[in-house]
Amino acid sequence: MNAVNAVNIVVVSAGLSVPSSTRLLGERLAAAATGQAPSEVPVIELRDLAVDIAHNFTSGFPAPALAAAMDAVTGADGVIVVTPVFSASYSGLFKSFFDVLGARDREALAGKPVLIAATGGTPRHSLVLEHSLRPLFAHLRAVVVPTGVYAASQDWGDKGLDARIDRAAGELAALAGALPAAGHGTVNGNGTVNGNGGAAGGDAIRVTRGGAVDDKFDARNVVPFEEQLAALRSAG
Repeated sequence: MNAVNAVNIVVVSAGLSVPSSTRLLGERLAAAATGQAPSEVPVIELRDLAVDIAHNFTSGFPAPALAAAMDAVTGADGVIVVTPVFSASYSGLFKSFFDVLGARDREALAGKPVLIAATGGTPRHSLVLEHSLRPLFAHLRAVVVPTGVYAASQDWGDKGLDARIDRAAGELAALAGALPAAGHGTVNGNGTVNGNGGAAGGDAIRVTRGGAVDDKFDARNVVPFEEQLAALRSAG
């Protein structure tokens, strides 16, 4: 797979153990998307920010480490989010981080490519991706890549997991390299991006069939988002 050059991908991991299979999955996804070694992948460990996140809820102000983590997510070209499964959903720590991020900047993830992933002990929880994570990030107006990755305990070392990682990472890399800079637009249902953050009447831009960004186009010639993604993947 060919990674997109100079794309800033950040991993947000809600793993609690050391070592963490949740972090490992995030690192593998990021390495596949960027071509970097896992040790070079920037990872935000929410376990280390748990106290700061709790204090942010009561004070309304983030501690320096939490503020730096939120800045990293806001400034990234694409984000990989990984959570362990608790009670058939994402963890409370995972949700709390994105709650304080949204409270600080409601547009933090608007139009940003996000790859959703989760780990669990059994394959029966794989639907957490569609029932919990995808709706959460759709609500935050992120561009959620089509392929999510769930890794149960028995999936590690399986070729099927490797294939899902490569497919999802390729989709993220294509979107992160083709969409506008982070925080500068929101994606509409027809595949266009509002350059003014989604306000009515704003200028629109779109990703063309060749992967370029066009800021002047005829709305009658908009390429459906699914076709844009297919073209980007084939070009990569």
